[in-house]
Amino acid sequence: MDNSAEKRTLLNISRRTFVQVTLLLLALLILSIVLTYVVPCGEFGVLPDGQPDYLRYTRRDDLSGIPVWRGLLAPVLVFFSADGLTLFMLSLFLFVISAAFQVMEDAGGVRALVGAVAERFQSRKRLLLVLIALLFYSFGSFLGLFEEMLTMLPIVASLCVMLGYDSFTGFLCCILSCGFGFAGAVTNPFTVLLASEIIGVNPMEHIWLRLLIFAVMFLLVAAFLFRHLRKLRKDPAASPTLRRDEALRQGEASAFAGMEPATARRVRRIYAAFLLTALALIIAVSSLPAVRGYSVPILTAYFLVFGIAAGALAQGKLKPVLRSFGRGIGGALPTIVFIALAASVKYVFDQGAILPTVVNQINTAVAGHSAVAVAVILYLIVLVLEFFISSSTAKAILVMGILAVANVGLSKPMLVLIYTFADGYTNVLFPTSPVLLISLSMLELDYFAWVKRSWPLFLVNAALVFLFLLLGLAAGY
Repeated sequence: MDNSAEKRTLLNISRRTFVQVTLLLLALLILSIVLTYVVPCGEFGVLPDGQPDYLRYTRRDDLSGIPVWRGLLAPVLVFFSADGLTLFMLSLFLFVISAAFQVMEDAGGVRALVGAVAERFQSRKRLLLVLIALLFYSFGSFLGLFEEMLTMLPIVASLCVMLGYDSFTGFLCCILSCGFGFAGAVTNPFTVLLASEIIGVNPMEHIWLRLLIFAVMFLLVAAFLFRHLRKLRKDPAASPTLRRDEALRQGEASAFAGMEPATARRVRRIYAAFLLTALALIIAVSSLPAVRGYSVPILTAYFLVFGIAAGALAQGKLKPVLRSFGRGIGGALPTIVFIALAASVKYVFDQGAILPTVVNQINTAVAGHSAVAVAVILYLIVLVLEFFISSSTAKAILVMGILAVANVGLSKPMLVLIYTFADGYTNVLFPTSPVLLISLSMLELDYFAWVKRSWPLFLVNAALVFLFLLLGLAAGY
């Protein structure tokens, strides 16, 4: 987690952020241990085929809470539990994904792709901004990239300043667009695919609704972007990053570095093929029942082999690629800690015999309510968890693991959609989001200044989420 320019990685989580998030998750773990002594223990019934009967709950007053030592060692013990293999494969997947995109960044792949768009639309600046925003929005929606875009923010921000706009425009095109891509996710491996795998549903089922959401959410982001550009045109001094941008215009802090045309073309072609193939593979393994259960190992193998191969082709050397790969793995280490701590909560609930009680309480809370009320209740529950656990993968393990056994009266695709909505745009709203805080600090922008400017966007987004939930329920999603 070295923040020096020489050792900066894509998943560059500062020590302060790492400590803050770890403390939050530790507090949640300790709270879960305490709850095993407060919440009554219980168990589910058993069906004739030996499977749990989640509709038949029995309270067990003869059981007590989990031993404190076992609870504190849960982040380690959880890897030896029934969920251990899944967690191990997920951790390996994150290591490889982080490493592959670190190689792509160091080889200039992302810069080449963005630079190609900038070159093609140099005389049509507004169209260029929309296409850049769409590019990053698609990164979030289809490939699940978010933390990786932190290294691109200074480049995109500087490019926007050069085009006559401001660094805040770059933030909207890069970080905000990518974050909202999570809310409009189509094949995001860390939300849609992972949540679908945990809960046991085909992520391609009823994909038409997610494609519609993808389009509408991007139109919302584009509208907010143009709203800012109109304000900037009327009063350039209204820019929240005015002081920083003046330094950039004077050439004191330029972050944009070009590439040789021939090199850029070669790197662009290599990584365009790499990303398009990855997207096609994600869709294929999600659509074919025979391999759907092996999606994580297949994608891990693809990014491991072809992530290194693409980097070697782009740079012409293998040694720097392997160095980048190692740095990417190192950058992912903090996220593995987050995942282990978050997974520990479910482990403690299970070992403390209160998970059946929690699931039964969810069933009781939504009993007798309409499907709309149930959807809103679950959405609010995930929103609360999102405030404390910003990691999509960690939260998916915790939330979808519980919803997988809850009887809430909603379809599994709808549960995945609710989770995706609650996990999406909050990545660029809640102050517990490391990426949001880091990106704002890069632009020397105060968090409350961001909230003051963005609250209309999130208000409209909340209304759209509610409308899409209604549409999904009405359409039998």
